Amino acid sequence: MNPAAMCLERPQAGPSAVHEDELEIHMRIDTLCEAIRNKNLDGLMSHYLPDAVIYDLLPPLDLRGAAACRRNFEKWFASMTGCIHYEMLDVEIAAGDTHAFCHCLSHVTGARTGGGRADYWTRVSSGWRKVNGEWRIAHEHISMPTMM
Repeated sequence: MNPAAMCLERPQAGPSAVHEDELEIHMRIDTLCEAIRNKNLDGLMSHYLPDAVIYDLLPPLDLRGAAACRRNFEKWFASMTGCIHYEMLDVEIAAGDTHAFCHCLSHVTGARTGGGRADYWTRVSSGWRKVNGEWRIAHEHISMPTMM
């Protein structure tokens, strides 16, 4: 298969929510995943509010604002060769009229620029706000399971 075409594959989890806003967020999550897979930085950042707060895996651990978030995505994308195979599993969404909460497990695989392969799971929790009719991420917390 063509590597570029592989980046466009999208696992179809199928939303189980019935609330219209939850369906909209599922669609936004689909486009967010596609942007990650294709390392489309501008497409990815369109999902975040300018004042978003992100607790990420890469330092710094406390990111304030979309510009800081963008720098972390730039570092991550540069550490991977080609597209990133990224999927979000067990996506749960609870949405009201202006705020929503989402959590899921994410699986990342792909080739690292320094050699070797990435293959890891993360836990992602995000708070979304509806601004001017569009759902965007206001807060995101990404963690990786460890053995204590």
